[in-house]
Amino acid sequence: MTDIVQVRDLVKRYGSGFEALRGVTLNIREGEIIALLGPNGAGKTTLISTICGITTPTSGTITVGGHDVVRDFRAARSLIGLVPQEISLEQFETVHNTVSLSRGLFGKPRNPAFVDAVLKQLSLHDKRNSTIRELSGGMKRRVMIAKALAHEPRVLFLDEPTAGVDVELRKDMWAVVSDLKKAGVTIILTTHYIEEAEAIADRVGVINKGQILLVQDKAELMAQMGKKVLSIELTAPINAVPDTLSSYNLDRSADGRTLSYTYDTKGERTGITALLADLQKAGLRLRDLQTQQSSLEQIFVGLVKESA
Repeated sequence: MTDIVQVRDLVKRYGSGFEALRGVTLNIREGEIIALLGPNGAGKTTLISTICGITTPTSGTITVGGHDVVRDFRAARSLIGLVPQEISLEQFETVHNTVSLSRGLFGKPRNPAFVDAVLKQLSLHDKRNSTIRELSGGMKRRVMIAKALAHEPRVLFLDEPTAGVDVELRKDMWAVVSDLKKAGVTIILTTHYIEEAEAIADRVGVINKGQILLVQDKAELMAQMGKKVLSIELTAPINAVPDTLSSYNLDRSADGRTLSYTYDTKGERTGITALLADLQKAGLRLRDLQTQQSSLEQIFVGLVKESA
Protein backbone atom coordinates (compact mmCIF):
# COMPACT_ATOMS: atom_id res chain seq x y z
CA MET A 1 0.00 0.00 0.00
CA THR A 2 1.48 3.37 -1.07
CA ASP A 3 1.76 6.40 1.23
CA ILE A 4 -0.40 9.28 0.07
CA VAL A 5 0.68 11.64 2.88
CA GLN A 6 4.28 11.86 4.13
CA VAL A 7 5.30 14.04 7.05
CA ARG A 8 8.99 14.33 7.90
CA ASP A 9 10.53 15.96 11.00
CA LEU A 10 7.71 18.50 11.21
CA VAL A 11 8.18 21.34 13.70
CA LYS A 12 5.73 24.16 14.40
CA ARG A 13 7.13 26.82 16.72
CA TYR A 14 5.28 30.03 17.54
CA GLY A 15 6.78 33.45 18.26
CA SER A 16 6.46 32.88 21.99
CA GLY A 17 8.79 29.90 21.65
CA PHE A 18 6.04 27.34 22.24
CA GLU A 19 6.47 24.22 20.11
CA ALA A 20 3.09 22.81 19.12
CA LEU A 21 4.74 20.11 16.98
CA ARG A 22 8.14 18.67 17.86
CA GLY A 23 9.69 16.65 15.07
CA VAL A 24 6.59 14.77 13.89
CA THR A 25 7.14 12.02 11.30
CA LEU A 26 4.08 10.23 9.96
CA ASN A 27 3.16 8.21 6.87
CA ILE A 28 -0.52 7.83 5.90
CA ARG A 29 -1.39 4.97 3.59
CA GLU A 30 -3.70 5.42 0.63
CA GLY A 31 -7.18 4.08 1.33
CA GLU A 32 -6.84 3.68 5.10
CA ILE A 33 -8.63 5.19 8.08
CA ILE A 34 -6.19 6.44 10.70
CA ALA A 35 -7.35 7.86 14.02
CA LEU A 36 -5.21 10.39 15.90
CA LEU A 37 -5.80 10.23 19.64
CA GLY A 38 -4.49 12.72 22.15
CA PRO A 39 -5.54 14.92 25.05
CA ASN A 40 -6.48 18.58 24.61
CA GLY A 41 -3.49 20.60 23.45
CA ALA A 42 -1.63 17.52 22.20
CA GLY A 43 -1.13 18.99 18.71
CA LYS A 44 -3.80 17.10 16.74
CA THR A 45 -5.47 20.13 15.15
CA THR A 46 -2.12 21.86 14.55
CA LEU A 47 -0.88 18.79 12.69
CA ILE A 48 -3.98 18.67 10.48
CA SER A 49 -3.86 22.43 9.86
CA THR A 50 -0.22 22.24 8.81
CA ILE A 51 -0.78 19.33 6.43
CA CYS A 52 -3.74 21.21 4.91
CA GLY A 53 -1.65 24.36 4.43
CA ILE A 54 -3.62 26.49 6.91
CA THR A 55 -0.62 26.75 9.24
CA THR A 56 2.93 27.29 7.96
CA PRO A 57 5.50 24.80 9.29
CA THR A 58 8.62 26.10 11.03
CA SER A 59 10.69 23.26 9.60
CA GLY A 60 10.27 19.80 8.11
CA THR A 61 8.49 18.64 4.97
CA ILE A 62 4.99 17.47 4.06
CA THR A 63 3.89 15.94 0.78
CA VAL A 64 0.37 14.94 -0.30
CA GLY A 65 0.19 12.75 -3.38
CA GLY A 66 3.83 13.64 -4.03
CA HIS A 67 3.19 17.41 -3.92
CA ASP A 68 4.97 19.56 -1.32
CA VAL A 69 2.35 21.49 0.66
CA VAL A 70 4.51 24.64 0.69
CA ARG A 71 6.20 24.68 -2.72
CA ASP A 72 3.28 23.15 -4.63
CA PHE A 73 0.40 24.30 -2.45
CA ARG A 74 -2.39 24.34 -5.04
CA ALA A 75 -1.75 20.81 -6.28
CA ALA A 76 -1.47 19.46 -2.73
CA ARG A 77 -4.55 21.28 -1.45
CA SER A 78 -6.65 20.10 -4.39
CA LEU A 79 -6.20 16.53 -3.12
CA ILE A 80 -7.40 17.38 0.39
CA GLY A 81 -10.86 17.71 1.89
CA LEU A 82 -11.10 19.20 5.39
CA VAL A 83 -14.01 19.01 7.81
CA PRO A 84 -13.21 21.29 10.76
CA GLN A 85 -14.65 20.74 14.21
CA GLU A 86 -16.73 23.92 14.11
CA ILE A 87 -19.82 23.98 11.89
CA SER A 88 -19.54 26.96 9.56
CA LEU A 89 -22.32 27.17 6.97
CA GLU A 90 -24.45 29.89 5.37
CA GLN A 91 -27.74 29.35 7.19
CA PHE A 92 -30.05 30.69 4.44
CA GLU A 93 -28.42 28.83 1.53
CA THR A 94 -29.71 25.50 0.25
CA VAL A 95 -27.79 22.26 0.74
CA HIS A 96 -27.26 21.75 -3.00
CA ASN A 97 -25.97 25.28 -3.59
CA THR A 98 -23.67 25.07 -0.55
CA VAL A 99 -21.96 21.96 -1.89
CA SER A 100 -21.87 23.26 -5.48
CA LEU A 101 -20.20 26.50 -4.37
CA SER A 102 -17.49 24.58 -2.53
CA ARG A 103 -16.75 22.65 -5.74
CA GLY A 104 -16.44 25.91 -7.65
CA LEU A 105 -13.99 27.36 -5.12
CA PHE A 106 -11.51 24.67 -6.17
CA GLY A 107 -11.91 25.55 -9.85
CA LYS A 108 -13.90 22.43 -10.66
CA PRO A 109 -16.47 22.75 -13.48
CA ARG A 110 -20.17 22.55 -12.66
CA ASN A 111 -21.28 18.96 -12.27
CA PRO A 112 -24.80 18.70 -10.80
CA ALA A 113 -24.77 14.92 -11.27
CA PHE A 114 -21.64 14.54 -9.13
CA VAL A 115 -23.04 16.84 -6.43
CA ASP A 116 -26.24 14.80 -6.38
CA ALA A 117 -24.19 11.61 -6.07
CA VAL A 118 -22.35 13.02 -3.03
CA LEU A 119 -25.63 14.08 -1.44
CA LYS A 120 -27.08 10.61 -2.00
CA GLN A 121 -23.97 9.00 -0.53
CA LEU A 122 -24.44 11.07 2.63
CA SER A 123 -28.24 10.61 2.79
CA LEU A 124 -28.76 14.31 2.06
CA HIS A 125 -30.42 14.10 -1.34
CA ASP A 126 -33.94 14.49 0.02
CA LYS A 127 -32.72 17.67 1.78
CA ARG A 128 -30.97 19.17 -1.26
CA ASN A 129 -33.45 22.06 -1.58
CA SER A 130 -33.69 22.69 2.18
CA THR A 131 -31.88 25.64 3.71
CA ILE A 132 -29.10 24.92 6.19
CA ARG A 133 -31.06 26.47 9.06
CA GLU A 134 -33.77 23.81 8.61
CA LEU A 135 -31.36 20.95 9.27
CA SER A 136 -30.54 19.09 12.48
CA GLY A 137 -27.04 19.18 13.92
CA GLY A 138 -26.27 15.74 12.53
CA MET A 139 -27.42 16.75 9.05
CA LYS A 140 -25.29 19.90 9.18
CA ARG A 141 -22.25 17.73 9.91
CA ARG A 142 -23.10 15.68 6.83
CA VAL A 143 -23.26 18.87 4.76
CA MET A 144 -19.78 19.79 6.05
CA ILE A 145 -18.50 16.43 4.81
CA ALA A 146 -20.31 16.89 1.47
CA LYS A 147 -18.62 20.29 1.06
CA ALA A 148 -15.24 18.70 1.74
CA LEU A 149 -15.91 16.00 -0.87
CA ALA A 150 -17.29 18.34 -3.53
CA HIS A 151 -13.95 18.83 -5.32
CA GLU A 152 -13.25 15.06 -5.40
CA PRO A 153 -10.32 14.91 -2.92
CA ARG A 154 -8.32 11.75 -2.33
CA VAL A 155 -7.65 12.56 1.33
CA LEU A 156 -10.28 13.61 3.87
CA PHE A 157 -9.43 15.13 7.26
CA LEU A 158 -12.11 14.98 9.94
CA ASP A 159 -11.35 17.06 13.03
CA GLU A 160 -13.52 15.75 15.89
CA PRO A 161 -16.31 14.76 13.43
CA THR A 162 -18.76 13.60 16.11
CA ALA A 163 -18.12 16.20 18.79
CA GLY A 164 -21.41 17.14 20.44
CA VAL A 165 -23.30 14.45 18.54
CA ASP A 166 -25.42 11.92 20.45
CA VAL A 167 -24.53 8.23 20.46
CA GLU A 168 -27.04 7.24 17.76
CA LEU A 169 -25.88 9.93 15.33
CA ARG A 170 -22.25 9.13 16.15
CA LYS A 171 -22.69 5.52 15.04
CA ASP A 172 -24.53 6.77 11.97
CA MET A 173 -21.51 8.96 11.17
CA TRP A 174 -19.19 5.96 11.58
CA ALA A 175 -21.17 4.20 8.87
CA VAL A 176 -20.72 7.22 6.60
CA VAL A 177 -16.95 7.19 7.17
CA SER A 178 -16.77 3.46 6.43
CA ASP A 179 -18.66 3.99 3.16
CA LEU A 180 -16.24 6.75 2.16
CA LYS A 181 -13.33 4.38 2.72
CA LYS A 182 -15.01 1.81 0.47
CA ALA A 183 -15.19 4.52 -2.19
CA GLY A 184 -11.39 4.85 -2.01
CA VAL A 185 -11.05 7.98 0.15
CA THR A 186 -8.17 8.08 2.64
CA ILE A 187 -9.47 9.32 5.99
CA ILE A 188 -7.62 10.89 8.90
CA LEU A 189 -9.72 11.71 11.94
CA THR A 190 -8.94 13.22 15.30
CA THR A 191 -11.16 12.15 18.14
CA HIS A 192 -11.62 12.21 21.88
CA TYR A 193 -13.83 9.13 21.69
CA ILE A 194 -11.73 6.00 22.16
CA GLU A 195 -14.61 3.83 20.95
CA GLU A 196 -14.58 5.78 17.68
CA ALA A 197 -11.02 4.65 16.97
CA GLU A 198 -11.83 1.10 18.03
CA ALA A 199 -14.92 1.01 15.80
CA ILE A 200 -13.64 2.34 12.47
CA ALA A 201 -9.87 2.92 12.37
CA ASP A 202 -7.35 0.67 10.60
CA ARG A 203 -4.44 2.28 12.43
CA VAL A 204 -4.20 4.34 15.58
CA GLY A 205 -1.76 7.16 16.27
CA VAL A 206 -1.23 8.60 19.73
CA ILE A 207 0.07 12.17 19.98
CA ASN A 208 0.95 14.12 23.12
CA LYS A 209 2.85 17.36 23.69
CA GLY A 210 3.46 17.72 19.96
CA GLN A 211 5.10 14.33 19.53
CA ILE A 212 3.86 11.09 17.98
CA LEU A 213 4.16 8.43 20.67
CA LEU A 214 2.99 5.52 18.55
CA VAL A 215 1.39 4.64 15.21
CA GLN A 216 0.29 1.04 14.79
CA ASP A 217 -2.33 -1.19 13.27
CA LYS A 218 -5.23 -1.28 15.70
CA ALA A 219 -5.38 -5.07 15.91
CA GLU A 220 -1.61 -5.34 16.45
CA LEU A 221 -1.72 -2.64 19.09
CA MET A 222 -4.42 -4.46 21.01
CA ALA A 223 -2.58 -7.78 20.72
CA GLN A 224 0.89 -6.49 21.62
CA MET A 225 0.05 -4.00 24.33
CA GLY A 226 -3.28 -5.29 25.55
CA LYS A 227 -3.32 -7.26 28.75
CA LYS A 228 -5.97 -9.61 30.01
CA VAL A 229 -7.35 -9.56 33.52
CA LEU A 230 -8.63 -12.72 35.17
CA SER A 231 -11.27 -11.91 37.80
CA ILE A 232 -11.58 -14.62 40.43
CA GLU A 233 -14.78 -14.48 42.49
CA LEU A 234 -14.48 -16.30 45.81
CA THR A 235 -17.22 -18.11 47.69
CA ALA A 236 -16.25 -16.24 50.85
CA PRO A 237 -14.49 -12.89 51.36
CA ILE A 238 -10.90 -12.67 52.57
CA ASN A 239 -9.25 -9.92 54.61
CA ALA A 240 -5.89 -10.20 52.85
CA VAL A 241 -4.18 -12.10 50.05
CA PRO A 242 -2.32 -15.12 51.52
CA ASP A 243 1.48 -14.76 51.54
CA THR A 244 1.77 -17.94 49.47
CA LEU A 245 0.12 -16.05 46.57
CA SER A 246 2.27 -12.90 46.79
CA SER A 247 4.25 -13.74 43.63
CA TYR A 248 1.09 -13.34 41.49
CA ASN A 249 0.60 -9.64 42.42
CA LEU A 250 -3.13 -10.17 42.92
CA ASP A 251 -5.42 -7.19 43.52
CA ARG A 252 -8.11 -7.71 46.15
CA SER A 253 -11.46 -5.94 45.79
CA ALA A 254 -12.70 -3.71 48.60
CA ASP A 255 -15.22 -6.33 49.78
CA GLY A 256 -12.60 -9.09 49.64
CA ARG A 257 -14.71 -11.26 47.36
CA THR A 258 -12.77 -10.83 44.11
CA LEU A 259 -9.09 -11.26 43.21
CA SER A 260 -7.75 -9.82 39.93
CA TYR A 261 -4.79 -11.32 38.09
CA THR A 262 -3.25 -9.46 35.12
CA TYR A 263 -1.30 -11.42 32.51
CA ASP A 264 0.27 -10.93 29.10
CA THR A 265 -1.60 -12.67 26.29
CA LYS A 266 1.64 -12.78 24.26
CA GLY A 267 3.65 -14.55 26.95
CA GLU A 268 4.69 -18.18 26.62
CA ARG A 269 2.78 -19.01 29.78
CA THR A 270 -0.05 -17.13 31.43
CA GLY A 271 0.52 -18.64 34.87
CA ILE A 272 -3.20 -19.25 35.28
CA THR A 273 -2.90 -23.01 35.78
CA ALA A 274 -0.34 -22.59 38.55
CA LEU A 275 -2.39 -19.80 40.13
CA LEU A 276 -5.55 -21.90 40.29
CA ALA A 277 -3.61 -24.75 41.86
CA ASP A 278 -2.07 -22.43 44.46
CA LEU A 279 -5.48 -20.90 45.23
CA GLN A 280 -6.73 -24.38 46.05
CA LYS A 281 -3.68 -25.08 48.22
CA ALA A 282 -4.36 -21.83 50.10
CA GLY A 283 -7.86 -23.09 50.90
CA LEU A 284 -9.67 -20.53 48.72
CA ARG A 285 -12.80 -21.77 46.97
CA LEU A 286 -13.87 -20.23 43.66
CA ARG A 287 -17.37 -19.18 42.70
CA ASP A 288 -16.68 -17.82 39.19
CA LEU A 289 -13.92 -16.85 36.75
CA GLN A 290 -14.05 -14.09 34.11
CA THR A 291 -11.47 -12.61 31.74
CA GLN A 292 -11.45 -9.13 30.25
CA GLN A 293 -9.23 -7.75 27.49
CA SER A 294 -7.65 -4.34 28.10
CA SER A 295 -9.40 -1.68 26.06
CA LEU A 296 -7.76 0.80 23.70
CA GLU A 297 -8.66 3.46 26.27
CA GLN A 298 -6.50 1.80 28.92
CA ILE A 299 -3.61 1.51 26.45
CA PHE A 300 -4.01 5.17 25.44
CA VAL A 301 -4.08 6.42 29.03
CA GLY A 302 -0.98 4.38 29.81
CA LEU A 303 0.97 5.84 26.86
CA VAL A 304 0.04 9.41 27.74
CA LYS A 305 1.03 8.91 31.37
CA GLU A 306 4.41 7.53 30.31
CA SER A 307 5.08 10.64 28.18
CA ALA A 308 4.00 13.10 30.90
